[in-house]
Amino acid sequence: MRKRVVSMWFPRLPSDRVLRARAQISANDNLPFVLTHHEKNTDRIYCLNRAAEVQGLHRGMGFSDARAYCPELQSQPADSAADARFLQMLARWSKRYCPWVGLDGADGLMLNIAGSAHLFGGEATMLDDMRHRLARAGLSGHIAAANTRGAAWALTHYGRTPHDDIISLPVAALRLEAKTHTALQRLGLRKISDLLTLPRATIARRFGPDVVLRLDQAMGAQDEVITPLGEAPHYGVRMTLPDPIGLAADVMMGTERLLMRLCDKLKDQDMGARQLQLTLRRVDQGAQLIELRLAAPMRDAARILPLFERGINTVDAGFGIDQLRLEATQVEPLLNVQTTNATAARPEGLDDLITRLGNRIGLENIQRFLPADSHIPERSFQIAAAAYSMAQGTWPRHRPRPLKLFPPEPIAGAETLPPAQFRWRRMALTTGRSTGPERIAPEWWLPDEAWRSGVRDYWHVETREGRRLWLFYTPQSPAWFVHGEFP
Repeated sequence: MRKRVVSMWFPRLPSDRVLRARAQISANDNLPFVLTHHEKNTDRIYCLNRAAEVQGLHRGMGFSDARAYCPELQSQPADSAADARFLQMLARWSKRYCPWVGLDGADGLMLNIAGSAHLFGGEATMLDDMRHRLARAGLSGHIAAANTRGAAWALTHYGRTPHDDIISLPVAALRLEAKTHTALQRLGLRKISDLLTLPRATIARRFGPDVVLRLDQAMGAQDEVITPLGEAPHYGVRMTLPDPIGLAADVMMGTERLLMRLCDKLKDQDMGARQLQLTLRRVDQGAQLIELRLAAPMRDAARILPLFERGINTVDAGFGIDQLRLEATQVEPLLNVQTTNATAARPEGLDDLITRLGNRIGLENIQRFLPADSHIPERSFQIAAAAYSMAQGTWPRHRPRPLKLFPPEPIAGAETLPPAQFRWRRMALTTGRSTGPERIAPEWWLPDEAWRSGVRDYWHVETREGRRLWLFYTPQSPAWFVHGEFP
């Protein structure tokens, strides 16, 4: 079977992607639009639509200069990651024409349509259908077919019509480096036909083997492989039962078998599940869903199975369940890590406990304290969800802090340093033991009005009434406050 390659080139892929979502611009082609990115300490044009090109703008042009030429110019920052995802989406769409689709740089696709063109009424009809669908989707693309990948690329990038002869195209159509192309131009070798008249040994000796390789690839003397896109792994398994089941023990047994198969898939891809969904289909075509959110990525079936028990016990089996489907709806990388005396493993029992509680009250509601780089009491810690953070034991080694902090509350009757007697929250307290002072200065670079008044001298005061308080004194404006309480 003769090989046929289709090249799709989208010269305005980034701007077309954005304009598809901005109907007020795409509906009016006379309105110039550009995408910008920061390069060499200035914003430059990254991509532009046809209306902007008509105004004399071009890629790499400074954005400030472009606004001077075109005051009505509209812009938006470029997003290369979104462009890559959009190209991947176009690659999946292209599989409607053939199963062999590969990426060609950041703005093109290559399709091997050998054996599939007749399904669309012939090659010409297939290419017309591609152009029609892309135009209807608001994408400007160049499409051409040839016997080789190099020839198809040359026709889409440099051909005036899809039926041009490749030898009449400029030498730049061979995908050469800029310096090589410039050297060929200086010697008067402007077209591919000019290269074909020269001896191959002369070309290789003067310009290097890459020119000969590209020439052979375009003419078909050297094969060039199109690497197809791999299918994204699907983390889902199912089981269809010959006879319906209704007991929770039977459902647990089926779930165990599915978990073992799913965990094998996850292990092959070095992934772990963070969210699982078990679908139980009943004979009356109804379905029961059980969602399980995990506190850490897991792929151990023995650990995950007991976590499903609570949800399975609440299932209404009706007249019986005839199909079970288990899918990992959210996965994360989970590499095998060797633990040593210096690196301890994450406690599995704690993760399982967080998972059990989190599926009842929400994983985000189970929180832990983490140290923060600040000596200000209110800023020396941060609160994070325990399921999405690791416990840290590197707390700063300074004087003990109270477990209970609250906004500073003034006290009355304090006449000595530290106060021997004082009133707080309508209680008369007497100091039995005190430790201090510990002076804490404000962080001037943070806009915290509570700390703008100056330094604070903190005291740990144990009262005879049994209260253990954390007091501070402000020498710049003499006053006493209670900031926290020890257990």
